[in-house]
Amino acid sequence: MPKLFFIKRFVAITSCSIFLLAANVVQAEQIVVYSARIEQLIKPMFDAFTNETGIQVKFTTDKEGALLARLKAEGKKTPADVLITADVGNLWEAARTGVLKSVSSPILEANIPTYLRDPQGQWFGLSVRARTIVYNTQKVKPSDLSSYEDLADPKWKGRLCLRTSKKVYNQSLVAMMIAEHGEAETEKIVRGWVANLATDPLPDDTRALEFVAAGRCDVTLVNTYYYGRLMESNPALPLAILWPNQSNSGVHVNISGAGITQFSKNERSAIKLLEFLSSEKAQNLFADVNMEYPVNPQVKPSPAVSAWGAFKQNPMNIVKAGELQTTAVKLMDRAGYR
Repeated sequence: MPKLFFIKRFVAITSCSIFLLAANVVQAEQIVVYSARIEQLIKPMFDAFTNETGIQVKFTTDKEGALLARLKAEGKKTPADVLITADVGNLWEAARTGVLKSVSSPILEANIPTYLRDPQGQWFGLSVRARTIVYNTQKVKPSDLSSYEDLADPKWKGRLCLRTSKKVYNQSLVAMMIAEHGEAETEKIVRGWVANLATDPLPDDTRALEFVAAGRCDVTLVNTYYYGRLMESNPALPLAILWPNQSNSGVHVNISGAGITQFSKNERSAIKLLEFLSSEKAQNLFADVNMEYPVNPQVKPSPAVSAWGAFKQNPMNIVKAGELQTTAVKLMDRAGYR
């Protein structure tokens, strides 16, 4: 055969090999994220990560339960490398059911306080949300308030609003109270809350805040970012934050966080993403967009969040909120908290 034929064939084979190699490199430098955090809250972070590392991030958003069910159904065939979700109860459940794996990262351990990450390295907090007291400034003095437990006092009868117990936020709060006080004492407290309700439990934190602002009740328990959003849209509302339990255990905190999936195909790059999200350069991207607190203690909250004042956090490892969640749900049902 003519020499030119072999040269062309060699070039074609070599070009094909280079193309396939390049395709494999591109594929290796992409990670897949399943996120219960909506697109507008996560895309800016992923874009910043890609700009810094060159690693592409493909993501799917859905509700927590749907994502967990999907990971279970997909098993070893899942394309997901990372699960991002809110509330430690959801992360703990994901770890319990085997869809997350234990990983070790000195960077994550340095950036994230011990009590805001799984002792086994299966999930890591990436932002902090505080569940605190909000009151009507026209009807309540700050000195009238002190703790979560005090809201069970009869002086609050007909003055308390609560979000439904069906949602995970109050379940986690009650679970942490069980870890602190024991089951019997916590049930007594929750029964006191129920006795003091001004209305049936409400569907969400925003509705509870609106009821307080309208004077239909005087005080409620909410995540601070709901307060921030509402006050941003209507700063004239007669609402203010009170940080409870500052003389003892501290404010109950929870997280938005993430873990590496059990069958991740690109674990190294997935860990890099979590390390980036916990870093000083990225923490405000993760926390500020939802009016949350950075998990990295070296990073200050946004000016709007900082304006709410400093507070002491409960240092108990939040893994207890997951471990005792089923117990908390049963207790709330016994206490008549629906």
